[in-house]
Amino acid sequence: MKKNKMSKEQGCVLKAWEVTVRKTQQAKKRANNIFGTVSVAPQTDDEATTTEENDDETSTNRSSIGELYNAERVLPNGDYYTGQWYDSFPHGHGKYLWTDGCMYIGEWYNGKTMGKGKFGWPSGATYEGEFKSGYMDGIGTYTGPSGDTYRGQWVMNLKHGHGIKSYANGDVYDGEWRRGLQEAQGKYRWRDESYYIGEWKNGMICGKGTFIWTDGCRYDGFWDDGFPSGNGTFKWDDGSFYVGHWSQDPEEMNGTYYPSGNEENLEWDPKDVFNNLSEYKICSGERVPVLPSQKKLSVWNSSKRVEKPRRISVDGRVSVGLDRAFEKMNMWGSESGEGAADIDSTTRRYLDAEIMRLEAEGFIQSLKPSPVPMRLPRAGKKQGETISKGHRNYELMLNLQLGISRHAVGKQAAVVSLDLKHSAFDPKEKVWTRFPPEGTKYTPPHQSSEFKWKDYCPLVFRSLRKLFKVDPADYMLSICGNDALRELSSPGKSGSFFYLTNDDRYMIKTMKKSETKVLLRMLAAYYNHVRAFENTLVIRFYSLHCVKLTGTIQKKVRFVIMGNLFCSEYSVHRRFDLKGSSLGRTTDKPESEINSNTILKDLDLNFIFRLQKAWYQEFIRQVDKDCEFLEQERIMDYSLLVGIHFREASVAGELIPSGARTPIGEFEDESAPRLSRADVDQLLSDPTRWASIRLGGNMPARAERTMRRSDCELVGEPTGEYYEVVMIFGIIDILQDYDISKKLEHAYKSIQYDPTSISAVDPRLYSRRFRDFIFKVITEDD
Repeated sequence: MKKNKMSKEQGCVLKAWEVTVRKTQQAKKRANNIFGTVSVAPQTDDEATTTEENDDETSTNRSSIGELYNAERVLPNGDYYTGQWYDSFPHGHGKYLWTDGCMYIGEWYNGKTMGKGKFGWPSGATYEGEFKSGYMDGIGTYTGPSGDTYRGQWVMNLKHGHGIKSYANGDVYDGEWRRGLQEAQGKYRWRDESYYIGEWKNGMICGKGTFIWTDGCRYDGFWDDGFPSGNGTFKWDDGSFYVGHWSQDPEEMNGTYYPSGNEENLEWDPKDVFNNLSEYKICSGERVPVLPSQKKLSVWNSSKRVEKPRRISVDGRVSVGLDRAFEKMNMWGSESGEGAADIDSTTRRYLDAEIMRLEAEGFIQSLKPSPVPMRLPRAGKKQGETISKGHRNYELMLNLQLGISRHAVGKQAAVVSLDLKHSAFDPKEKVWTRFPPEGTKYTPPHQSSEFKWKDYCPLVFRSLRKLFKVDPADYMLSICGNDALRELSSPGKSGSFFYLTNDDRYMIKTMKKSETKVLLRMLAAYYNHVRAFENTLVIRFYSLHCVKLTGTIQKKVRFVIMGNLFCSEYSVHRRFDLKGSSLGRTTDKPESEINSNTILKDLDLNFIFRLQKAWYQEFIRQVDKDCEFLEQERIMDYSLLVGIHFREASVAGELIPSGARTPIGEFEDESAPRLSRADVDQLLSDPTRWASIRLGGNMPARAERTMRRSDCELVGEPTGEYYEVVMIFGIIDILQDYDISKKLEHAYKSIQYDPTSISAVDPRLYSRRFRDFIFKVITEDD
């Protein structure tokens, strides 16, 4: 009797198991043909069984997976597609109509607009031209609903390259664009036929150029923010002209009038030019409300699933034991199909045991353990220890803030011209200011011990701050405001200490005397370099100071204030310090201690980063120029500091590769800002935020995962697995020259190790090796 009962239960188990396998197979088939036909009707379990039994008969009426064919689909959300189809995605030529009225007709590749096509908006706006990975990219024409038209080059939805923009009001711009704004050389003609031809910067008239009015008057000279600034000449049509220095500040305006014999211009005031030019506005153009790359296909939305937490075994593989059995129990309890309703709790236990046995013996192939995908790094805490009263460096911080607020910035006049005399770079000027506790005529009373303060080359650094567009008031507020500085947990390798301002905008580094000498020696060359190359990647220096503590110690503390490379509105998930050498170039932290603040090194890098063509060409040009500058100054041992923000991750924190059919979820650390593809598109579509995308700053890119064949291999083999990222990078540690200590280090280490693997090498060799490595790990996106 017991035996018959067991046989009956086992039969029930097998029957239920057969139903489950059959339904699983059917579900897979429905997933592979996710949209079905135009007519979609509900399907019962009996119909599912019948469908499978007649599968051979229906297979001749539909194309199998992996075959390109023509299809007409009404998608679940109401979207409509007709055209070529491949593996549940538009592929080839087709037409897609969204329910909001947007439409695309053209070429597709794996569900993305790729090649030539035409995109239309409900407003009547159209773009016709080339697409790449969903973006307007290549040569194309955009016509806005009000009549604005742009014909020219595009990169990632932005006008980039040469193009002609015709505005609805009759204005026309013909020239170069960069990241959506007028840049470099261009001609702007207003509807009254007056025009400007010359240099542009960030969408504004800036640099050297000529403005010609319809009455024959003209201005030739330098411009800034749309107005004459610097040396220039204003000419009348009768031959009279005015030569001088132009400025919107009347006190800085000076020049000479040269008449041609006509006395009618004697009453002319140069301010009239500024008043007249204020009427000539540069049209901003129309803003695209929804970009083509922001339009999602229903096929991607329909593949959404809820991520479940999974246990990870010690060998990094997904656990398939009790967790999976529990999932199966839930499945049985929720199913209402054939045979499932009669399964009681005893049968479930037998069934779960049978499932676990089959999994263990490998009969269920789909449940085999799979490698763990890449995950978001563990978020690190806010860096640094707040320097409050009682901290060992509290008085030093007070001295620094007093010196900057009362002397270095607060009491200095504004910079009139960026053309500096040679004497401004003379480091021998030693002017110390005394700060006694009781105060003086020039210094306020304070609670710290008496100290002396020195600024190095103050005019040069004020000019640098102006060149870098640092507002003096904001600068003082960041460093000297009510919020205290933060000291990083440990000093750098050089023994220097690092401090961060509370808003993370500036980093303060204590300097060795040798480093101070190097910076002062190369200061003139550094100034000329950053002035000549606006997009330079070398670290930005804002000021150089020294505090001399009085009393028995008589200690001097030199420090430099720099820009914090990673001050960004987006969280940095991975940080790499890259030199191009291999000896000792791995992190010394165990995996359990690595988080988003950990600085990883060359041999820890497991990506190749791919930039858009236009940005990559700009990148290699600038790296070459920066390395030539550092080589000429005999500098070595510098690094490319790289920060990575991953744009897409699942709810469970797993990184989502490009093109993966998985919904984008939120990060586990919801307090950390993230940049999704939609955020990037919004950033690119908003002209007010384009300035935040620059070479080395907030640059969209693709990161291809690599695998090393050996531990000493600098660049691994590409795997074809891509991730959408935003990159932040710059060249740091540029104050180490090839002095006698580095020459001795090179000689000593060359005996023990491969000379090409060590960091301490001749600046020329270092520059060549650095560039070779950087151009391998940051390449052009094909």
